[in-house]
Amino acid sequence: MAAVQTTSERALNKVAIISVLIVTIIFLAPIYWIVSTSFKPRNLATTVPPTIVFEPEISPFVKLTLRRSQLREQPTPEEYAAAPWWERLVFDGGEKIVRSGRGEVQLSGYPSRFVNSLIIAITSTVLAVAMGTFTAYGFSRFKMPGEQDWLFFILSTRMLPPVVVAIPMFLMYRAVGLNDTHVGLIILYTAFNLSFSVWLMKGFIDEIPKEYEEAALVDGYTRMEAFFKVVLPEAATGIAATAVFCFITAWNEYAFALIMTRRDAQTAPPFIPSQVGSGLPDWTVIASGTFLFLLPVAIFTFLLRNHLLRGMSFGAIRK
Repeated sequence: MAAVQTTSERALNKVAIISVLIVTIIFLAPIYWIVSTSFKPRNLATTVPPTIVFEPEISPFVKLTLRRSQLREQPTPEEYAAAPWWERLVFDGGEKIVRSGRGEVQLSGYPSRFVNSLIIAITSTVLAVAMGTFTAYGFSRFKMPGEQDWLFFILSTRMLPPVVVAIPMFLMYRAVGLNDTHVGLIILYTAFNLSFSVWLMKGFIDEIPKEYEEAALVDGYTRMEAFFKVVLPEAATGIAATAVFCFITAWNEYAFALIMTRRDAQTAPPFIPSQVGSGLPDWTVIASGTFLFLLPVAIFTFLLRNHLLRGMSFGAIRK
């Protein structure tokens, strides 16, 4: 009987491993497609059947990050020889040239949009996690009238999709001059992530025994000292997990960034689709922009992966 159970358990383990591998392949297939397309020559991006084996090149990234102008005719050998190496890459693969302008490299709009995404996402994440942690600590440690109603009110701010409130927010922002500004999007993303941060951090702080703080208070610590020296270190896992989710939400947000910005504070999500254009789209440029856009989230999540895995169980501290 034991041998039969052992055999069945091994069979179930193999089935589970195969299932996990299949699901992993399904989820990673789009990522592979984007990454491979971002290194393909333009003429191989839309081949049927897809080209799997090819010689990678970086010309899509050159065309993404540098300004281009349409060529009327092929460059002469002298012009080709005098061109910088990045222009020769584009000459070799297509009909467009990188416009350097008197020896100075002119960047396209993508680098500035990418920097805008970093500034807005990082700042809003820090603010949302910081304010959410303080608010969650207050709800967790102090009793107040209508506590559940306040928590429900905070949660209700996430019940409407962004597109529903985008037009009213646009009108209000235009009235106060916050359209197309970094501050405007930071305030918006912070408010949008704050409810999520409060609810998630409250779950983590509830797991921390109050006796830890009481012992610190007996030792002469003030309430704030006990919070910073006792609660925050114990809640580090929750803070990291909350920061990852808030950063992903702010980094990927599209509707507000599309409506609230035009150029100065525009982020990468609404800018990447604009590269399709009205003519034949260059899918390698779009794929390279998407690939670069994926990197910060992937790196940030990878660095905090241990905290994130522990945080999914709302902490490991028990009384």
